[in-house]
Amino acid sequence: MHWADVVAKELADKYDQPLIATGISPTGIIHVGSLREAITGESVRSAVEGLGKDVRLIYLIDSFDPLRKRYDFLPESFEQYVGMPISRIPCPCGKHMNYAHHFVQPFLDALESLGVKCDIIWTHELYDQGRFAECIDMAMRKRKEVIRILHEVTGKAGDPNYAPYNPVCEKCGRFTSPVFDTYEYPIMEYRCNCGHCGHADVTKGDGKLTWRLEWPAKWKIFGTGAEPFGKDHAAAGGSYDSGKRIVREIYDGVEPYPIPYEFVQLKGVGQMHKSLGSPVTGLDAINMTPPEILNYLFLRVNPERHIDYDSGLGMLDMADEYDRMERIYFEGGGNGTDENSVRAYELAQHNHVPGGMPLQVPYRHLVNVVQMADDFEGVIEILSRTEEMSKANEEDIGRLRRRSECVRYWLNGFAPDSVKFYIADTVPCVELSMVEKVYFQALIPKVMDCNWDADTIGGIVADTAKESPIGSKKGYQALYKILIGKTSGPRLGSFIASMDRNFVMNRLIQASQ
Repeated sequence: MHWADVVAKELADKYDQPLIATGISPTGIIHVGSLREAITGESVRSAVEGLGKDVRLIYLIDSFDPLRKRYDFLPESFEQYVGMPISRIPCPCGKHMNYAHHFVQPFLDALESLGVKCDIIWTHELYDQGRFAECIDMAMRKRKEVIRILHEVTGKAGDPNYAPYNPVCEKCGRFTSPVFDTYEYPIMEYRCNCGHCGHADVTKGDGKLTWRLEWPAKWKIFGTGAEPFGKDHAAAGGSYDSGKRIVREIYDGVEPYPIPYEFVQLKGVGQMHKSLGSPVTGLDAINMTPPEILNYLFLRVNPERHIDYDSGLGMLDMADEYDRMERIYFEGGGNGTDENSVRAYELAQHNHVPGGMPLQVPYRHLVNVVQMADDFEGVIEILSRTEEMSKANEEDIGRLRRRSECVRYWLNGFAPDSVKFYIADTVPCVELSMVEKVYFQALIPKVMDCNWDADTIGGIVADTAKESPIGSKKGYQALYKILIGKTSGPRLGSFIASMDRNFVMNRLIQASQ
């Protein structure tokens, strides 16, 4: 049984209306690994929905977290905002409501393409609405118990000055420490390092709980049934261990079903964006990986296993694996080891599996076609020479368009040079021997009237090269030279079949003279 189905059954048996929570702290550029949490949450949601339950997924944005330092990607002027809530820091580009919105909104927009069905909740708005007030009050009244629990869970010495709640100074705008013995709900006094003394109202956005208190408070507020989170939180003595104690003993609530996941490791030559020199971000992954394949990448293995995200040639391998599972799903032919992977394919559709076998264009072939075409209409024109496009429906064309867009994005920043090429308008400036020219002359009459398909052309190219003094290897190299100015490239049969016959004939004639 797939791991998402195991979690779904637990939730369906326990809750009439299960709620799954996930989230992110948008203090900077969002890494590709952040996608794992959202996709994991959505896979469980869709699996519960498949059991007939009314289920909800919420995506909590920790927009009230402080900016802990000025990161290298920020202007020097942002030094003045260190220590302030990111929801109250200006947008770096001036186009968004605030700092938090700047970093997370494009990511949220892109998540829609993955089919993630979630309600977006901004933590700073929860504080403004007083949703945390009850938990803040309980944490302050039971502060000594909180200190004891944290000591017992973490093994660290209890700090008598530990503050479960940090007010925001109304003068400098930074988080500061409260004066404990003055607290009387809902008002708390504070003395800031900037010299200002003031009052914070816990029913308003005047401060926030620390992380180890805030996370279990969210469980209490929403009645969270399950939540995926990084393995660091699941470590012994980590925030999930302390959260279980806090939610039960301080907030009188219940912890959610834990779904800890391993981190995503960047692999391959494409792990850096070549034009920008920056690591692969979540937006990069969404832009260069077809949504169904990206979902499958995260769902094919158990959450506790790490994922190697290869933005180089590994992208092509993953697309091939996805398409193979799709064929097994619709046509059968798999074996026992494929069962969970086929189920991962199904879950990757989020309960919208196509009604029949979709049009499949081999991804490696599409990489070649996209480089041969100026636009999507050109892609369709080229594919019509090698694929049965007449049966393609609206969904097929939509998926093909999205895949073509992803391929183009990948080629422009992450693809290795070995797969890139450009078809010259005329014979490239390469030196051609008489043996090569004779080979081209021998090809001309054979390709003039043959069936224009990959197998036929591939056979002609190979047989003619063997019959010629040039030999197979140098024959192939000669064709690549006159087509793309390189000595290697895409599989020749499919590559030439994708071109217009007259174009190929003219190129051979020009090169043979």
